[in-house]
Amino acid sequence: MKKIPATLSDIFTCARCGSCCQGETTVSLDQDDQERMIAELGLTRQEVEEKYWRVTGNVVQMKIVDHHCIFYTENTGCTVHVGRPWRCGQWPLHPSMLADENNFLTIRESCPGINQELSWEEFCRIFKQLLEQEDKLLC
Repeated sequence: MKKIPATLSDIFTCARCGSCCQGETTVSLDQDDQERMIAELGLTRQEVEEKYWRVTGNVVQMKIVDHHCIFYTENTGCTVHVGRPWRCGQWPLHPSMLADENNFLTIRESCPGINQELSWEEFCRIFKQLLEQEDKLLC
């Protein structure tokens, strides 16, 4: 019997609600993230750094404004979606969900995009299949 490939929409469809963009912390940007973001914004590195990034030593992160990522707006969601960091693209499908059902339940509760109908076991089966099918799984 041929195995039917899993699709991301089997476990997740982004609601663009912005709950993952909220809080007092943000993700670190690797070099690829920085270059992608600069290209998407069409600005110089210096302009992007001054306006959007918090740089501490070698750590580059997006600034936080009004308790959310600087790129989040209530009306449109992520304003740099195509140029977002890979960690943002990965969220909420974090590998910790495979290791602990409580992680799965906590993340599912905070993210309306996760298929609420699936049990942890079924979610894990599909998520593992997706990870096998994709080099880098992005939402």
